Amino acid sequence: MPPTDVTVLLLHPEPGPAAGPLVAAVGAARLALAERHSTGFRAAGATEVRLLSGPPDDTPFGRRLRDLARAARRGGIVVLGSGAIPLATADDRRCFVHAAAASTPGALANNRYSADVVAIAAAHEVLADLPDLAADNELPRWLEESAGIPVTDLRRRWRLGIDIDGPLDLVLLGDRAAAGLTGDVTGTVRDRLDRISNVASDHRAELVVAGRTSASTLAWLERSTAARTRALVEERGLRTSRAGQRPPVSTLGLLLDRDGPAAFGAILARLGEAAIVDTRVLLAHRAGPDERAWPTAEDRFASDLLLPDRIVDPWLRDLTASAVSASVPILLGGHTLVGPGLRLALGRARP
Repeated sequence: MPPTDVTVLLLHPEPGPAAGPLVAAVGAARLALAERHSTGFRAAGATEVRLLSGPPDDTPFGRRLRDLARAARRGGIVVLGSGAIPLATADDRRCFVHAAAASTPGALANNRYSADVVAIAAAHEVLADLPDLAADNELPRWLEESAGIPVTDLRRRWRLGIDIDGPLDLVLLGDRAAAGLTGDVTGTVRDRLDRISNVASDHRAELVVAGRTSASTLAWLERSTAARTRALVEERGLRTSRAGQRPPVSTLGLLLDRDGPAAFGAILARLGEAAIVDTRVLLAHRAGPDERAWPTAEDRFASDLLLPDRIVDPWLRDLTASAVSASVPILLGGHTLVGPGLRLALGRARP
């Protein structure tokens, strides 16, 4: 058992009453994961696990965490969203609990640059002056740069970078995770996964990866796939950008500004035999980094599953339709897809 109290805070935003079926399915999967984490963190030695659910509101993450820390037991805190670290092991959870139980201030994140789970020792004192951060991704940077708290991370454990942000993540995690999604919803994306896996196994082919991918992911691709890799690394740190930074700009986005979203598939077909694209970078290029200006979550999720007929937003519908009809297989998604999720998407591909 840890030497001091540790409270685990599991934050679960409930789908709103008007949520579409894809948003509802993802919400149900996140809640099931949160309940699994609740059992797992107790087994790892946490003193208390609190599942905090409710409808989305405008409360900034920083203010919410500051208030929760003030109301929690004295000691350490582990905070994570309900979709975080679905592949965590018992040892992973113990690492976070023991980091939170330390007697001196410190923090442990799954990834300091894009945090989904953070353990904080001496949390009452450390978080007393936490500002109204917009999201959990910003927390490690504030702890280290503003509060002077040493932050370590476990980013070498790639499995801890997987996060359930949408239905495609459930497909990547396997049939059990995707149980709430029917075959007619996932059929197209499963076909593209198979086709892209075949391309990745072909030494004559070139695989395009565009978006917030990392050097470690690219190194894995070089080791684990036969195809050549063409990488467009853009807008890493999108969710932790600060006021005064230049607005997001994407190379593919500039081409789409010129040629329109219907040209998307043809552009990618000129670059390689298959493509995996982080569309959130394209949306940030088009509408800015604030997700409230983007197409709805239901539209984004339908795009990830390559279902253009279910998308209301005209630009995203045309982009997705172009990807579906392209002469090469294309996958669309978010940060997980072009990051650690590539290991799940292409894990069967070998030279």
